[in-house]
Amino acid sequence: MDSSKIREKIGRFRILVIGRANAGKTTILQRICNTQDKPKIYDSAGEEIDLTVLRASKERGEHEIENEMVFESNPGFVFHDSRGFEAGSKDEFDKVKAFITDRSTQAKIAKRLHVIWFCIPMDEACRSFTAGEEKFFTECDTASIPVIVLFTKFDALYGVEFRKLIKTGTSRKDAKQQAPKCAQETFTDGPQLQFLKNVRWPPKCHVCLPHMNKDDADCGALIEQTAGALDDEALEQLFVSTQQTNLEICMKYAIQR
Repeated sequence: MDSSKIREKIGRFRILVIGRANAGKTTILQRICNTQDKPKIYDSAGEEIDLTVLRASKERGEHEIENEMVFESNPGFVFHDSRGFEAGSKDEFDKVKAFITDRSTQAKIAKRLHVIWFCIPMDEACRSFTAGEEKFFTECDTASIPVIVLFTKFDALYGVEFRKLIKTGTSRKDAKQQAPKCAQETFTDGPQLQFLKNVRWPPKCHVCLPHMNKDDADCGALIEQTAGALDDEALEQLFVSTQQTNLEICMKYAIQR
């Protein structure tokens, strides 16, 4: 089916982004939508929400997962934001679980969630899943909605490996060059991926995202993994044609079809 006809049928590609505060969620969405601007927020009735009102609600601890985030640079994506489960809040977990259940059973595909990006930052000392995050993967069945774990701020591990290399007598120049590869190798056998292999509801895949705060940040891995996680060909085509940051992936999927 032609991309324009798919967009006419489905509309926008809908993503739920889950992650604790300072996990780098907004930065990643800005990179995907190729902008540095803040998103516009709309309520479930499609009315734009004043950001000052929204900020005041957040300060009171209020949060509405039904709100839609849209970037003017790429309105083909609509994002829903969950603040994560860092506080172990049962209310927040139940709210997210109910939202996923509702959005996985909508009659119209345009209203369904199409993918979930679950962000875990690697710049915190423990670099592990919180109890609430573990609960998500052991108790939350997302049905046909694929979950992709995004290990954000992955470059924090480069610094860890850099210091290890320096202690072994490696020069600073060589340590800087070797650190990214060492970080990836260490991470492959680390506790984060071991945990995800043994949970009841494992993610479809994961992606490591370093340096997303830089202007030339590369989102290629995230785009490719997301496209590959979609079992529905129409959704895959919609996602690939909606993203505007990687022309090579557009060409690759066009050739495959």
